[in-house]
Amino acid sequence: MKISLRYRYIIFIGILHVALIFLAFKWLSENKFYFIAFEILIIISIIFSIQILRAFSRPVEFVRSGIEAIKDKDFTIKFVPTGKSEVDVLIEVYNLMIDQLREERTRLNEQHFFLEKLIEASPIAILIFDFDERISQINGKARQQFTNETGFFIGKKLNELNVSLLNQLADLEDGESKTVKVNGVETYKVQRSHFMDQGFRRSFLMIEELTKDILESEKKAYGKVIRMMAHEVNNTLGATDSILQTTRNYLSEDSFLDLREALGVASERNQKLALFMRNFADVVRLPGPRKEQIDIAALLKNTGIFMRSFAEQKQINLQVNIKEQENLLVYADPGQLEQVFVNVIKNAVDVCGEGKSIIIEIIDSQILIKNNGLPISEEVGNQLFNPFFSSKKDGQGIGLTLTKEILLNHGFSFSLRSDTEGWTAFTIGKML
Repeated sequence: MKISLRYRYIIFIGILHVALIFLAFKWLSENKFYFIAFEILIIISIIFSIQILRAFSRPVEFVRSGIEAIKDKDFTIKFVPTGKSEVDVLIEVYNLMIDQLREERTRLNEQHFFLEKLIEASPIAILIFDFDERISQINGKARQQFTNETGFFIGKKLNELNVSLLNQLADLEDGESKTVKVNGVETYKVQRSHFMDQGFRRSFLMIEELTKDILESEKKAYGKVIRMMAHEVNNTLGATDSILQTTRNYLSEDSFLDLREALGVASERNQKLALFMRNFADVVRLPGPRKEQIDIAALLKNTGIFMRSFAEQKQINLQVNIKEQENLLVYADPGQLEQVFVNVIKNAVDVCGEGKSIIIEIIDSQILIKNNGLPISEEVGNQLFNPFFSSKKDGQGIGLTLTKEILLNHGFSFSLRSDTEGWTAFTIGKML
């Protein structure tokens, strides 16, 4: 057991004065005058020893009190000088240290508060992990982008969340960044980095949505090209078709029958090419939606019934599972949304063979048009909503491009994907 300096001093002083009392009693007991004088000196020595002990203990008490205050993170306690130079030097050093600690703590708290506000107000979604790679904090943009429930994230790893985008980022290493596309439409730039906390690394993710910027850039790019192509092609086709028709009319039916037929075929091809260019131009000239309050459930049901005969001609079963009392009121352009439903159902019919099914339904305020025809591969799924992409041999990709433009102009989210059970669903969900 280790004995403190205070107790060692007390033991030493005690033994010393006991020895002096014993010697005084043995040698000076016969001379009362010297005996009493020596005893008085011993008492004075004891008093001075106690005062010295107190003087030595005072700084220790200051230090102990200061340590307790620091342990309690109380940086408001300061000591008043005692007038004794040895103790006052210690008090001055302690008070100076406390002032610096308090200023540093205030500065760190202000920085932490500013950083918290900055993270919360950031237009980029931020997820901060703890030391075990579990999410410990998310900002407002992340809650808005994925879910408004903070508890959905906290304490979970990325691969434990049922979020397509986050599941793709589970293997991303610190310092890496990449661009991720979800549902073939939503595009995100993701960067993972780290910071030091209590001497250990903690990671965080920054997720920036690029969807709107990319879609606007794409539209400007292909819009300019299409307008230029349409102008040149239509001018050329109009003139050449006029020449073809005039020449055809001048030729006699008997002498130049083969040539007349060739000119007729050429004129027909010109008209088809003009129609082809008009279809492309329709995407660029798509007017803004003229919104009114409509029952989108009734519109979907009527469109499904209208397209049923088209599906039955190809031996495909089209089911409209929308209840009579089911309604979904939204502000939208009924004509444009009907065009969307027709395009989606027609595409579903094209990928289905005889005996397959198409089901139209509304679940949790989401529109689902699904079929059990040919599934969509992951590679094709990531490109489906690229401008004018088509998986069909003779497809132009105009239908899905027009569908995408209409839904984005209305502010609806949407996706097209196949599940593990063989069903491919076009989903129109909540407004963006």
